[in-house]
Amino acid sequence: MERFFKLKEHGTDVRTEVVGGVTTFFAMAYIIFVNPNYLSATGMDFTAVMVATCVSAAIGTLLTALLANVPFAQAPGMGLNAFFTYSVCLGMGYTWQQGLTIVLISGLLFLAVAVSPLRSKVIASIPAFLKSAISAGIGLFIAFIGLLNADIVKLIGDTVVDGVVVATDYSDMGSIISGAPLLALIGVLITGILIAYKVKGAMVIGILVTTLIGLPMGVTQIPENVALSNIGNISLTFLQFDFGGIMSLGVLPLVTAVISFAVVDMFDTVGTLIGTAGNAGMLDENGNLPGGDRALIADAIATCAGACLGTSTVTTFVESSTGIEGGARTGLSSVVTAALFLLSTLLAPIAGIIPSAATAPALIIVGVYMIKGAVNIDWSDFEVALPAFLTIVIMPFAYSISDGIGFGFISYTVIKVARGKAKEVPGLIYILSAIFILMYILSFR
Repeated sequence: MERFFKLKEHGTDVRTEVVGGVTTFFAMAYIIFVNPNYLSATGMDFTAVMVATCVSAAIGTLLTALLANVPFAQAPGMGLNAFFTYSVCLGMGYTWQQGLTIVLISGLLFLAVAVSPLRSKVIASIPAFLKSAISAGIGLFIAFIGLLNADIVKLIGDTVVDGVVVATDYSDMGSIISGAPLLALIGVLITGILIAYKVKGAMVIGILVTTLIGLPMGVTQIPENVALSNIGNISLTFLQFDFGGIMSLGVLPLVTAVISFAVVDMFDTVGTLIGTAGNAGMLDENGNLPGGDRALIADAIATCAGACLGTSTVTTFVESSTGIEGGARTGLSSVVTAALFLLSTLLAPIAGIIPSAATAPALIIVGVYMIKGAVNIDWSDFEVALPAFLTIVIMPFAYSISDGIGFGFISYTVIKVARGKAKEVPGLIYILSAIFILMYILSFR
């Protein structure tokens, strides 16, 4: 392990990596149950999608460990699964088999970019201040996820057009004096106190203690059966492609769906890698993540594998930051997370014992760590301040890392051009801004 993962070189050890991997798994284990809930609305078998979710997460996370030696985990992405279900299938009218085919094509497109010279140039072209803004924005985004998961902040209504959610209203606060919100707040205090005392493994200890406290409160539920029924159901979604039918709605809807999947997957991953690694001091002197380009390749392969197994786009999870803040620095952490996902194909209900209210405190506290990226931004320079601000606020408000990056790129480019400083904008940023604009136009149509 020392020779392969270079633990001493990264200032870590086996115990720290194992704890980090377990912490990351607990923080993102909700996807095992949430993803099948989304995709089964298209007619897909719930158990088949659950198994596909676990196996694709294990494949992507293990590839990240072995190819890139970085402590990031992958799984079918939230937001992308909703786009698959409510936009591509229920909105546009594709069958789920055609939807999986579109996901496969988008993964192959992403893979083509990831194995080309563009894979490193994309990350290197992002200005330093935007990298800091991405880190801070992800901090707010992941804290917002924690608040939602704990019902401290509640969704109170959606505006739906043609089966697609186009706007969401939020209440000011949930009820914080009982149930999950109260348990989450207790967990925040417990975990915060442990971190203040510099206790190793504070995150995972906080999750476990909060879970136990949730038992008498009725929030933590013990499953009656810990065995996953009919794991062989994955045959119902495995390689269920429909290449002949993807042109049934014409070229424009197909191009829209493929570009949307590919661009969101790529920039969710790029944003997570840069933002989280930057906050943890894992970037090199040029502001790049060693192994980050290979992590993109792992992500693209995992998306293709996920489509073959029967799930929507696999992407790098921002919840990886919980394990990284716990000290994880190498791929050994990801190996642990991958192993737990594989185990979950057999014992998924065990992962469900950990309530979202127990993992929410870890997400909220990671937000505290990552918001410090905002101090590296020159807020007195409006050419910098506006793109940075839009990057930061769009991520939580639009519930999308890639949209935050897109707004940052576009506003940065437009302001520089308007100020007669077009030469200061890297050429690749012009291309990426144009791609985001095209994606928004196609999505609108």
